[in-house]
Order: sequence, then C-alpha cells, then structure tokens
Amino acid sequence: MEPGVYIMHDKSGKVIYVGKAKKLKNRVTSYFRNVEKHLPKVYKMVEHVHDFEYIVTDSEFEALILECSLIKQYSPKYNILLKDDKGYSYVRISPGPYSRLSGVLQKNDDGAEYLGPYISSYVVRQTVAEANKAFLLPTCNRKFPQEFGKARPCLNYYIKNCMGVCRGKISEEEYNETLGEAIDFIKGGSTASVEKLTERMFEAAEAEDFERAAVLRDRIKAIEGIASRQKVVFSKVKEQDVIAIAKSGENCCAVVLSFRGGRLVDKDEYILKDFGTEPAFVTEFLQSFYSERTDIPKEIALHEKCEETELLELWLSEKAGRKVNITVPQKGERKQVTDMAYNNAAERLSHEKSRTSREVAVLDELGRILGMEKAPEIIEAYDISNFGSETVVGGMVVFENARPKKSDYKKFSIKTVVGTDDYACMCEMLERRFNHYFDEQGSGSSFGRMPDLILLDGGKGHVAAVQELFDRMGITVPLFGMVKDDRHRTRAIAKNGGEIAISPVKSVFNFVTSVQDEVHRFTIGYSRKKHAKTNFEMVITKAEGVGPKRAAALLKHFKTMKAIKAATVEELSEAPGMNISAAKSLREFLDNEE
Repeated sequence: MEPGVYIMHDKSGKVIYVGKAKKLKNRVTSYFRNVEKHLPKVYKMVEHVHDFEYIVTDSEFEALILECSLIKQYSPKYNILLKDDKGYSYVRISPGPYSRLSGVLQKNDDGAEYLGPYISSYVVRQTVAEANKAFLLPTCNRKFPQEFGKARPCLNYYIKNCMGVCRGKISEEEYNETLGEAIDFIKGGSTASVEKLTERMFEAAEAEDFERAAVLRDRIKAIEGIASRQKVVFSKVKEQDVIAIAKSGENCCAVVLSFRGGRLVDKDEYILKDFGTEPAFVTEFLQSFYSERTDIPKEIALHEKCEETELLELWLSEKAGRKVNITVPQKGERKQVTDMAYNNAAERLSHEKSRTSREVAVLDELGRILGMEKAPEIIEAYDISNFGSETVVGGMVVFENARPKKSDYKKFSIKTVVGTDDYACMCEMLERRFNHYFDEQGSGSSFGRMPDLILLDGGKGHVAAVQELFDRMGITVPLFGMVKDDRHRTRAIAKNGGEIAISPVKSVFNFVTSVQDEVHRFTIGYSRKKHAKTNFEMVITKAEGVGPKRAAALLKHFKTMKAIKAATVEELSEAPGMNISAAKSLREFLDNEE
C-alpha cells in the first residue's frame, strides 16, 4: 500500500490524466469499480483509458512533487490546466485633440502614446477608471471637437463624473492640462499627485484665482477619496491570496484575489468545466495555480476547505522558502474578504450563464447545504390540496436557474386515492410524472427531462413515502421536503430521517420560501377552480334533463361556467349530448338561479 503517482493513457498512448495517491493500488482500482456511479468528469476519463502506468514513491509529499512535475510536462486533458494568457497590459493615451485614457492588452502602431508595460491587467483597468473619475475625463464615444454642442451631455456629466467636454466650453489647452495631471497620477500614484495639486492650489489662491483653486481642491478630494477606499482594503493580513470557487451546472469559476501590503493588487479569473467534489477540486486548483508561480504569499485564505491541507502547505512552503498557511476563515474581516472573492466568482459565472450573481450563488449554496455534487439548475416542487375527499389535486412548479418557468407547470387530478391520504396522493402524482418521463425521454418536452432536485411541500413522512416509490422506479433524483412551522412559514428542509436548518443562510431560506409559496399558490388556485367547477356541475344537474354526464360535457364544450351562463337556448342545444328540451330547461333554471 505504497504512495505514488499513476498515469492514464488513451488508445494512442497520449497521457490524459495524472494523479497521486496515498495508497496507490486502492486509488487506481477504484476507477474501474462501480463506473456508473462516478462523477461525469471521472466517467468520461475512464471511458477513454486504454492503459496506465504508475510510479511508487517513498512518501506522499514526493508523490505530490512528482504529480505537479508530470502535469506540467504532459498537460493532460482531464487535469485542471490554467492557461496564463494575461500577458502585459498598457495604459493607452489616444492621439489628440482631446486624448482619452484606456487600458489595452497590446501596443499598436496607431499614433497613440502608451504607458507600461504592466503585469496586471486588473490593476491597469482599475487605475484608468480611477484617473478618469478623479479628473472628470470623458469616457463616452463622442468625437471632439467635431461633436461639440450636437447633443445634451450624458448622465456622467450630471452626476459629476465628467467635466462635460461635449458642451464645447472647455478649451483644448485646459483639457490637456487636466489630462497631464491624470497621467502624473497614473505614473506617480495618489500621494505624489496630491502633493503637486496642493502646491498648485495654493499658488492659485495666492494669485486670487479662487475659481481655479476650488477646481484643484475638488480634484484633491476626489483623489484622496479613491486612496482612502483602497488604503484599508484588508488590514489583518498584509500579504495573502484569497481563493473562491462558484459552481453552476457543469461550469465553475475560480477567482484569486491577491493582496500585497494590505491592498488588492490583482485578480485572476478562470472558467473551468467538469469539476469533481469540491474539496478535491479546490486541491487540484491550488496545485495547478501555484505550480507556475514564484510569488507565493504567507497566507492563502479559501472560501471552502480543500483536501490534504498539510501536504499542500508543506509543498508551498518549500516553493516559497518560508512557512505558508492555508486557512478557511469563518468570521470577521477575513471571512468577509473570502465572501467578496466568492461573489466575484458568482458574478463572473453569471455572465457565462445569462443569470444574476445572486441566482448563481443561491443555487450553489443550496446544493452545498443539501450535500449535492453540483448546484441544481432544474428544480421541481410538488404540493397536494384538497377540499374534502371529493376535490383532491396536485400541483408541480418548475424553477430553472432559480427562476420560475411557468410554461412547465403541471396540474394533476388525483384519481386512484380514496379519502384524504396526502402521502398516497403525493406518490400518485410523482409516479405519473415519472411514467411520463419514461415515455417522453429525449422528446424535448418538459416531462421528458430529469430534474436536478425535487422539493415536496411536506416533512419527513412525505419524503419517506416518495423515496420508497423512487427506489421501486429506479429514480435517483435528490429528494427533500419543505417544512413549515405552526404559522405556515418555511422552517427547514426535511430529508429521509431528519431535517436541515436553512434559516441561518438567508439567501437559501428566502429562495426555498419562494419555491414553497409558489407551489402552494399554484396548487391551491387549481384546487379552488376545480372545486367551483364540481359545485357548478352538481348545481346544474338540478335542471330537468341535465344529469352528471351532460353537466360535464357542457363544461368541456363551453370551457367556463361564465360561458354556460351567458349561452342562449340555441347555443346550449348545440353542445354535445344536449337537445332543445334540455337546453330550454337549463336556460330556465339558470335564469331563475340568477
């Protein structure tokens, strides 16, 4: 049971995966047992494995070093590979007149002036944005002086984020002076800029040019405001990387925020696919990210825990030449910063999925709380409603990417259950739903696709009853209940054998509450409509010549009770199963009822 590294090859002999193991034999053989239960990424890899080789090492640490080296050498398809395509960035000063500042990734022979190169594109973008804002430089697409006075100033002018060059009241000389100050700010930083501007402000005041002095004073305040917001970005640990990963379906986004001297100096984002279980994925990401880096900080803060923390700390400490700590902060300022990294990852992922960052985050958090391997994209929720034993119905609502998808909502009339047995009614509804799935699988219909998560409006009893049904039918969709308190408010999520508290996680609590409220609203609405319809059928059977069959046929033909009440004798007689005599009798009965 020695530690070591294993190398998987495809049919052509190409290396497709490199891994390490504390117990080499156990890890390698696990890939070829119960293959159908593997995660999608592992399942795909195993499908392509033709043969493998292994290298035994003296320790797990040696295995880690060798694994990193082999991954770097072979770039295997199924390992996490982070492409460092950032290159260098520049600050571009466009040709005049009225030059603009922007951040670009490469220099062009276009007559513009360039500052740089800078290693971090993030820093360049932030610095240019700060300079434009502090010195009120235009960021719109208008061309000057060609478009002076042709349109009203944009919103930036009115919220004091732009000097309003488009009005035509600022000379090129004045503008160039301000632009020069902005360039000095970029080159020398906020401290040097404040010193220069303060000196010029006093000179203007002594010359009694108070208007100019006021402009310079406001500019100094703007720069100091930006500097104060950045100065104490992170005060507890001056040098650290903060890493968080957000997931959605088969995609995930990893964000690394780098703090140096207590200030955020860089941000890296990586969109990745086919992640595995979270701790193992975080471990693999850390290995890949730091394999190529020499700037390793003393502290690495993670939003979620990783595997083999001590082993990774030993490896990173050896690379850095000093002690490196890996932590998962649980409270205070450090926790706030890991949350900030996570929110950045969720926001970036939301652009990939056309969703808001809140939607990505709440589904990720819900999946984490429920112990799911990935965040649920399609959620189905079910409820039962009855008015006595005669009108029992069920409702199914669908949430896709955290949003209600009303086109997929379904109504069920309970047909086989006698009485008011909620458990049996819920089982009938779910059995019919998945019988539709088996019939319509792959057809593109809403019933023809398998949801990622099922929520029942009910507690442990509902979950246990439906889980027994699922076991018989071979359904493996995660199943939970939504439990209400005595005031009919969502309290917790029920599982088979216990409950999971969700109130401490506000976003998940609010989302599950909205799902439970929506399925209840939809089901109770259908129940009331069906009950009213049943009552109306019973009432019109009192008319001579109208029995239960004719009453049902009339409702089917006219669709609504209102249409029947408004129909003439001739229109009633044309309905299936009706005749002129029964139509006259019904019309007379309806008139008397009104």
